[in-house]
Amino acid sequence: MQTRISAEVRVFYLLTLALISIMKFLIAGLGNIGNEYAHTRHNIGFDVVNAFVTKHKGSFRSDRLAYVAEVKWKGKILVCICPTTFMNLSGKAVRYWMDKERIALENILVIVDEVALPLHKLRLKPRGSDGGHNGLKSVHESLATTEYARLRFGVGNDYPKGMQSEFVLGKWRKEEEPLIKIKIDKAVETIETFATQGITAAMNWINNQDFSL
Repeated sequence: MQTRISAEVRVFYLLTLALISIMKFLIAGLGNIGNEYAHTRHNIGFDVVNAFVTKHKGSFRSDRLAYVAEVKWKGKILVCICPTTFMNLSGKAVRYWMDKERIALENILVIVDEVALPLHKLRLKPRGSDGGHNGLKSVHESLATTEYARLRFGVGNDYPKGMQSEFVLGKWRKEEEPLIKIKIDKAVETIETFATQGITAAMNWINNQDFSL
């Protein structure tokens, strides 16, 4: 009798863990810590995740390898992180919180800046190469796979040859700020759609939108 009860308890425990895994998501916005990097193009991942957490009345705490906030919304648990490892080691934070929170790989969404996309575009993809982005390269190395979703926030490539680093670490131009606000709001809606309706629905909704003013 004791063996049977123990087996039933074990099955219940495993089913509960599986259910929690389905309900739980990891939303990682990539960027660099420090006031000198705040609200730069390269830190747009931080800004999107901050906007999502603020919209849902969450709050960040300083924890291991990241600032972390938990948002509960429509039956989902969204663990939101802004890594404190600096961009080139972002994968360490993503891997740690994925393992700690027992989050399935298909429930991870990483938000990054993208110079290969024009300023008026957002692009959600279920997988892919790092495209030369050091943050994504670190995530790839830490997860040992490229099979995770990423939301690329187009920042354009309006910079002289050899000046990409200065461009992405620079602030938005004044005339760009209204468009960036619109895109941040749409990126937040993309996170919501990803968590509630899945990657395909979120891609169909966001990838064909053009935010030209």
